[in-house]
Amino acid sequence: MHLVQSMAYVGKTPWHGLGNALGPNQPLEVWARQAGMDWQIEEAEVRFVASDNGTLGSIHPFPEQKVLYRSDTKAPLSVVSSRYQVVQPAEILEFYRDLTEVGGFELETAGVLKDGKKLWALAKTGQSVTLKGRDRVNGYLLLATACDGTLATTAQFTSVRVVCNNTLAIALGDSTNAIKVPHRSQFDAQAVKRQLGIAISSWDGFMARMKALSERKVSDPVAESYLRRVLTYNASNVSDRAVTTNDSAVRAVQDLFRGRGKGAELASASGTAWGLLNSVTEFVDHQRRARSDDHRRDAAWFGAGATLKQKAWDEALRLVS
Repeated sequence: MHLVQSMAYVGKTPWHGLGNALGPNQPLEVWARQAGMDWQIEEAEVRFVASDNGTLGSIHPFPEQKVLYRSDTKAPLSVVSSRYQVVQPAEILEFYRDLTEVGGFELETAGVLKDGKKLWALAKTGQSVTLKGRDRVNGYLLLATACDGTLATTAQFTSVRVVCNNTLAIALGDSTNAIKVPHRSQFDAQAVKRQLGIAISSWDGFMARMKALSERKVSDPVAESYLRRVLTYNASNVSDRAVTTNDSAVRAVQDLFRGRGKGAELASASGTAWGLLNSVTEFVDHQRRARSDDHRRDAAWFGAGATLKQKAWDEALRLVS
C-alpha cells in the first residue's frame, strides 16, 4: 500500500516510482497542481446525534473540537482541538517562493501522504561537497506538516548522498536538527526562515565532519562495537531500561559496510567511519523492515528511522572526536 497519494518531482524518479515529472524551475502554481496540493484544509465544528431509546434524536455540538476536511473531496482528515492552528498545503509551497526565486534553491519533490494528513516539500539548497573526488553529498531543506497530530510543522536541513540516495539530517547551530512549530502556535514562515538563516552556516560544520569521517579508518572490531551501540531496541518483556542488540540488523549493516552497500567501494567510504555511517543510513532508508517503501521513508524522515540515523551520526562523531 502506498502512503503517497500524490506528488511531483524534478530529476530522477522517486523511491516508489510514482509521481508527476516536472521540468526545472517551474512556478509554484504548477507545483501545487502537479503535486496534488491545490486544495485547502477546511474546518467545521464537531456535532453528534444523540439517540433516544434506539431512535435518532437531536443534534448537539461539541465546541471544544473541530473536524478538518479537504475542500476538494470533502474527505475527513482529523478531529482536533478547537485551538488547533491549521497549516495549508499552499503555505508549504509558498515557504519556498523567495528561496527559489532569489535564494538559489530548487524544489525537487513535493506531495501529499496519507490522503492529505501529511504534506511535504523538499528543495535543493545549492550546497554540496564531494568527498575524495567521487562521493557527492548535496544539501536540502525539507518542510513538512501534518493535520492528524503526528507531526508539528517541521523545517530541517538534510543531506542526500547521491550514490545511494541516503538522507541524513544536518544539525543546526544549537545541535538540534529541526525547527518545529507546534499546531497550537501560528506558523510564521518568515520567523522560521530567520531561525534557519542562522543555520545556513551549519553546512560548513557538517561538511568538515563528513570529511573527518571519510579520513577515519575503522577496524572490524571498532565497526562491530559501533553497530552494537547504534542498533539496539527496548526489550518489551523486561524493564524499559533494558536494551537488546538487533543482531539481524547488525549483520545486514555489516554486509553493506563490507562492500554490498551503494558507494561502499568509494575511497571515502571503504573501511572508514563515513562508510560505516552510510551503511546505517542505507539500511534505514532502503532496507529496514516496513509495511511498504512509503512507510519506511516516512519513518526515515520523521519517525523511528530518523531517530536511529541521528544516533548513528552521534556515535560516528565520537569516533573522530
